[in-house]
Amino acid sequence: MAASSMARGFPVRTAAPAAATGRGGMRRRRISPEAGHALEILGHAIEYLTDEFVRAGGSISAHDAQVEAVQLLMSLNREIYFGCPAVPTLTDRLRSLLHLRAA
Repeated sequence: MAASSMARGFPVRTAAPAAATGRGGMRRRRISPEAGHALEILGHAIEYLTDEFVRAGGSISAHDAQVEAVQLLMSLNREIYFGCPAVPTLTDRLRSLLHLRAA
């Protein structure tokens, strides 16, 4: 499930929180090498921009270009991560093996 928001005129998809999806807790994801590489690069870019922002002593403002850039990179990071398939839980695998329906 994804919602859409606008950041500097660009549509940015955001993932729905776990409570809204009906599943509590975190789910592991099967991340491809390409997605992993993209997540690594985005993570470094986010870290660099936030370090520079803190070092410069900037004040947080919704219309600050650096803050908007970090938010854009973070939303792209989430989009790539949530685009990776979730690893089935042990319960899901047992239900599948025993051909049981989810309660």
